[in-house]
Parts: sequence; C-alpha cells; structure tokens
Amino acid sequence: MRRAGVLLHVSSLPSEGPIGDLGPAAYGFLDFLAASGCKLWQILPLNPTDHGHSPYGSPSGFAGNPDLLSVQALADAGLVQPGPVPVRHGHVDWDAVKLWKRPLLRTAARALVAREPEALDHWRAEQPWADDWGLYAALDEQHGSWWTWPDEALRHRDPEALERARGRHEAAIQEHLALQLLFDRQWAALKWAAGERGIQILGDMPLFVSGGGCDTWAHRALFDLDGEGRPRNVAGAPPDAFSAEGQLWGNPVYAWDAHRADGFTWWRARVARVLQHTDRVRIDHFRGLQATWTIPAHAGSALEGAWREVPGGDLLEVLPRERLFAEDLGTITPEVLALRARSGLPGMKVLQFAFGEGATHAYLPHTYDGPGWVVYTGTHDNDTCRGWYAGAPEHARDRYRRYTARDGSDVAWDLIRLAWASVANDAVAQMQDVLDLGSTARMNTPGTTGSNWSWRVSDVPWWVSGRLAELSEAYGR
Repeated sequence: MRRAGVLLHVSSLPSEGPIGDLGPAAYGFLDFLAASGCKLWQILPLNPTDHGHSPYGSPSGFAGNPDLLSVQALADAGLVQPGPVPVRHGHVDWDAVKLWKRPLLRTAARALVAREPEALDHWRAEQPWADDWGLYAALDEQHGSWWTWPDEALRHRDPEALERARGRHEAAIQEHLALQLLFDRQWAALKWAAGERGIQILGDMPLFVSGGGCDTWAHRALFDLDGEGRPRNVAGAPPDAFSAEGQLWGNPVYAWDAHRADGFTWWRARVARVLQHTDRVRIDHFRGLQATWTIPAHAGSALEGAWREVPGGDLLEVLPRERLFAEDLGTITPEVLALRARSGLPGMKVLQFAFGEGATHAYLPHTYDGPGWVVYTGTHDNDTCRGWYAGAPEHARDRYRRYTARDGSDVAWDLIRLAWASVANDAVAQMQDVLDLGSTARMNTPGTTGSNWSWRVSDVPWWVSGRLAELSEAYGR
C-alpha cells in the first residue's frame, strides 16, 4: 500500500501552553492529515528528554514523556485546575514547562493516586520496567544521574538498600508512575483516533540509551561499564554528511554477549513497549546493528573511534520485523546493506542528499530498486528544504534544477512531489517543508546545543491540505 505523511513531533504541535501536547491540537493535526490524503504521522521518540531536551538521550527506553501530557485533558478528568495558561510562543518554552506545567502534572498525579489506587496498582503490575523507573525517577530528581547518588549500596542495587529506598520514596514513586499511567491513557486515546482516520503512527527508537539513566542502572550487565558503572567505551559516528568531525554521543555501548546469552530479553521488551504506542517503528542508527563506532570513554573526539562488529542479525531475528524499518543513513557498507536485506526491513531515502553526485546516486527516485523504501524530503537532523537549497553547493543546486526541471523558487514542494511520485511505498515530508520554511525552523543540528528541539508550528495549516491531497490522489497515495 502506498502512503504519504508528515513528520511532526508532538512537542511541535500548536497546543495551548508552553509545549505541544496530546490534547486538542493533536486531534486537529490528525484531521489535517486525513484531509490531506495522508495516512502516516511520523513522530520522534516519546521517551523523557535529556537535559538538552533531546528525545534521543532519554534516561529511559521505556517511560513516556510526561511533558507531553495535555493539561486540558487532565482538567477535563477533574485531576487539576490549571488556572491561567502561559502565552504560547513560536517555540517550546522550556522555562514554562519546568515552572508552570510540571507542578500541575505532579498535582494531577497525586490526585490520580488518591482516586484510582487499584487502577495504578494494576497498571504497575503489568509493566515490568515500572518499579525501577519509579524509584530511579524519584532519586534522579534529588541527586541526578545514578552515578552521583550518595548511597553506594543503592548505586550497586543492593537488595536491602533498594527495599529501604522504595519505602522512603513510595509517595514520589507512585506519583511518577501515575504520570506514566496518564501518559499511556492519553496516548492510547490519540492512537485510537488516528486508527479511526486510517492513519498509522510511525515511531522512532534510538539505538542507544543514556549512560546515567534508568536502563544502565537496572541492567548494568547489559552495558560495557566499569566497576563504578561508568562507560568504558561510548558510541558515536565518524565524519559524515552531518558532521565533518564526527559525533561523540557519549552513550555506553552494549555488552552484546550478555544480550545474546539471555535471548535479547531487554531488547524484545523495549521494542514491544515502543510498539504499544506506534504502528511501525524506525530503528534509528540501524547502521550500528552491524558495527558500532566505538570510542574510548576518555577520548576527546569521535575521530579516536573505530568500528566494532555487533550481532545485530541475531537480534533482528527475534524482533517483529514486519513492523520495523531502518534508518540506514551515514557510513553504509556492503555489510550494512546485506544486514538490512536479510532482515527484510525497508530502508530510507533522503532527497536532500540525492543531488551531490551524478545520475546514479542511490537517493534519486529513478534509481530505487523497488517499493520497499521510506522516502523523506529531509529528517529532523536535516535543514529544511528551503534552507538546504540556500546553503547547498552550486553543483547540487544545479543538479536539483535540472532533475526537476524547476528553478528553485518552490524547492520544498518540488521535493515533496518527487517523494510522492516515487515508487517507494511510504513518502514523508517534514512539516517545515510543507510550510516552505527556512533554516530558522530547523528542528536539530547534529553536534550542536542551544536552540535544538524547540521549533513549533504556529497553527494547523489547513490552507495547504488541498495541495497535499491533490498530490496524494495524483500519485496513488
């Protein structure tokens, strides 16, 4: 089945308040997609963000991000009285999220604990990751990453220390888990509404997790850590189209022998959790399932890393591959291509990368060897199409103009048309490209900090739904 869709993270929705959420604007966006002939909604990871607000450095591979909860829905459920809502700006207001929204969320969580203790106990019993997350979250808000916790026995998960800590922090644990129950409820309602409109939600799963997060604390044997729990080696990427110096992500690499020895239990649980919230999932940095760019933890640069092969093929054998696709970008070798081919996962084509070389470039639509691809105008790590064109070398701009027989004045929609017209089963455009925005609307610039992850759409853009619908109809999507 041929489908088209839009990439827009929940935090970027035009919700009332300081951040996009799971409330009315999300349902309005679903209506926009349906009116546009779009059957896909691509999102970014739904996990809690790191201190730089990135959803790709989460302290949990299982928990949902409470910041995305709809305060309006909580108020409608009688769990909170929000009072005046902060003025909505053209970006995520992280200060207001911290100072206005999070206290309201905790109030709602306490109300749920008091009102529905049995429902919370039932949900808690069904989520094997929940108890570890609840205690970790309670301690994290007091002490930060688990490496810095003052109680050594607790850092090393001494059973008696864990029991004492759970007793001391039970109220906070219940509040954190109530937030997770509320997240699951609100997201389940939104996912159901998407299904009613014939829309699939495409999720995204980072390959790695945070070194100081809950997963490494709860499952130390599954990661390459020293005796104190700190990484011996970390993951990153060599120089590529995103960064001339490579990328030093700092996430611990996996102890793959341990994962394989227990049948990849943690991985299977993690993927199952992501698939509770989505219809299909993109494995971010799929390339790392063939070999990981492994950097000594003490290194000052990604250039000091080297490729280390991993048993990704064995892992993929035990995962529901029919619901996965691969972000197979970066330094791709024949071995990576062979792994993806054996696994049967669709791969990605990014049109912004297609025009730097000649007529045989693998991302040019006429070269696609069949429908088993997901084609994007650009991803969250790319500039917008208009920004790309403004900054691209002239030879790439010239190839684009000659390939499309266009003059560059409507570059975003030229690339949207190319994606929709391609043989690929799935075609996705960033919302920024649907709106024909410039570089100031970029979601993320890899290797930088500061203004990333904060862009928001100002309103649901009904005025372009007809243009998208026309393309979807014309190209059988």
